[in-house]
Amino acid sequence: MQIIPAIDVRGGKCVRLLQGQADQQTIYGDDPVAMAQRWADAGAPRLHIVDLDGAFAGQMHNFHVIHAMVRAVSIPVQLGGGLRDLDAIDRALSAGVQRVVMGTSALEQWDTLVSATSRFPGQICVGIDSRDGYVATRGWQTVSRVETIPFAQRVATTGVAAIIYTDIARDGMLQGPNIPSITALAQQITVPIIASGGVSQLADLQHLAALEALGVCGVLVGKALYEGCFTYQQARAAVPQE
Repeated sequence: MQIIPAIDVRGGKCVRLLQGQADQQTIYGDDPVAMAQRWADAGAPRLHIVDLDGAFAGQMHNFHVIHAMVRAVSIPVQLGGGLRDLDAIDRALSAGVQRVVMGTSALEQWDTLVSATSRFPGQICVGIDSRDGYVATRGWQTVSRVETIPFAQRVATTGVAAIIYTDIARDGMLQGPNIPSITALAQQITVPIIASGGVSQLADLQHLAALEALGVCGVLVGKALYEGCFTYQQARAAVPQE
């Protein structure tokens, strides 16, 4: 299971939001490029970058910063936030991003998701952000009436590379991942799952690693690393990676 550092970029800075709330922000660095290099040097197998301004606005806002981050590291980068049409996806991939993460557009523009997976095979992930069992969109500002697991099952039919599942209630709270929900989702689909939200201690990583046989192939870690709950080296030792 890959342990993937998450870097959220807002206003050109590295930040984390509490449960996705725009007014609950902590700044962890003024240099996103240096942050990308930090995690690459620590041995991360890939980076997960989110353009938070793009997620809220519906179009990329920090492209030049993110492009510089991608060029500064030799490991794969997956990018989400504001990638809601084929031109934006093409621009990101052409800039060196390995995989893009579609969220809002996957729910609201199904044809765009289908076209993207066909045009860019193996390079499209879908971020499913869940609150109380329903899919949230538009930077988590809107909760739909679409149930999470049935939507994930439909997404799995498109040939996406992975589903990134976030339990919004756990995100940034350092209360542990929602293992029952992740397990239930993994049992219903065959697409690889990257878990996100709530990791606070090394035991959380080990609990997720125990789900690898069900298809949980990775975990995003953000606040726990930035707050010093553990180091990346300790995480690697706790959950040996390929």
